[in-house]
Amino acid sequence: MGDVTRIVIIGGGPGGYEAALVAAQLGAEVTVVDRDGLGGSAVLTDCVPSKTLIATAEVMTTFDSSYEELGIIVADDTPHIDSPARVVGVDLGKVNRRVKRLAIAQSHDITQSVTRAGVTVLRGRGRLGAGGQAVDGSREVLVDAPDGSVQSLRADAVLIATGAHPRELPDAQPDGERILTWTQVYDLDELPRELIVVGSGVTGAEFAGAYQALGSRVTLVSSRDRVLPGEDPDAAEVLEEVFRRRGMNVMSRSRAETVKRIGDTVEVTLSDGTVIEGTHCLMAVGSIPNTAEMGLEEAGVKLNDWGQIQVDRVSRTSAPGVYAAGDCTGVFMLASVAAMQGRIAMYHALGDAVQPLNLKTVASNVFTDPEIATVGYTAADVKCGKMDAVEVKLPLRGNPRAKMQGIRDGFVKLFCRPGTGIVVGGVVVAPRASELIHPIALAVDANLTVEQVASAFTVYPSVSGSTAEAARQLHIRKRDAGES
Repeated sequence: MGDVTRIVIIGGGPGGYEAALVAAQLGAEVTVVDRDGLGGSAVLTDCVPSKTLIATAEVMTTFDSSYEELGIIVADDTPHIDSPARVVGVDLGKVNRRVKRLAIAQSHDITQSVTRAGVTVLRGRGRLGAGGQAVDGSREVLVDAPDGSVQSLRADAVLIATGAHPRELPDAQPDGERILTWTQVYDLDELPRELIVVGSGVTGAEFAGAYQALGSRVTLVSSRDRVLPGEDPDAAEVLEEVFRRRGMNVMSRSRAETVKRIGDTVEVTLSDGTVIEGTHCLMAVGSIPNTAEMGLEEAGVKLNDWGQIQVDRVSRTSAPGVYAAGDCTGVFMLASVAAMQGRIAMYHALGDAVQPLNLKTVASNVFTDPEIATVGYTAADVKCGKMDAVEVKLPLRGNPRAKMQGIRDGFVKLFCRPGTGIVVGGVVVAPRASELIHPIALAVDANLTVEQVASAFTVYPSVSGSTAEAARQLHIRKRDAGES
């Protein structure tokens, strides 16, 4: 590079801090304006905390569901398998203290990494100045500091990575004690006796499964006809069956109208007049992008009807020199996608080689038990004709390692092109599906064929052996289809 380019990043989540590291490595003068702590909600109130909580729940579920079958004896007074008593319990206060400790430690590690790279971090709320672009193409960014002062920065390129916050319903206002958003659950010292979760998307399903595993009686209120309406239908069916088998009350096609606190209880009134009572209610009804009062539209940055910033595949907004990344864009609300968007923005802004974002290579995971991991084209894409593909699904109950581990639920599903056999998508429903999806993601990204996937050695016995077996069956099905 020639002259040092001034980069200002508003927001210190995955989209922001990953962009900052790339820009610093490319020689830019980088400033990150952050309000709550580097790592953003992904580290402080969302992804890292929730997955830490789920890690405890996962141990509880694994033990509860398999100790008898695996022949484990805890003590002489271990309750009979038909007894409602639990073998082990959980101290939620201790769990949540660990959750917060790990989140703060992760944020501290990120801050150290960013500052070591030469990035300046300013605490405050960033917004675009009213002047638009100067003659030299730069823009003003104003920083509202905690002490009330306002600092002005000049930037040759600006990245907006401000994330999103939980959506709140007018008749279900959180109080942080009994009616909660997913950012507030880590302040609980005692396990909710009866938890009502409103919303059956990824967040709702993850918390419903986690608290059920920890020992709460859980009711999951879903306005749709099944949990996880955006996921693979077969995967969602498996998870809902597991939820019900473990005692969760799953209420499909039920829309919550109001949530009221009455002393130490909450009442959730549904649209059909049904009233559900519990001790706590967790609202998981979506999120709202943090784009208000930032001077975006005045600067020429287009927002959609939901307030999300519209971007192209290299993270450009409609305003020259202004990029955006992460949940505030609504492109794909994953930390990994936010980070990639941020990196791509910096590569593009600083004139480095850049590969546009390809959402069909994104691997995602729902951290329930079992986990649901997906990559590439989906069953919905095949059904609507968006992709012509052949499918094979192998239940894990036939996998030898799964049998040894007492795994009864789940499957591996692969999609390939009927002529070439190129792998275009996959779904894994299993414990640690987030790890098992990686070879399928590699196959999708590298355009590998089912023959190549099938010919690679797998460990015997292993759950990943089902991926190779699915590829072998797809090879046979593709060959048979070609001969016919």
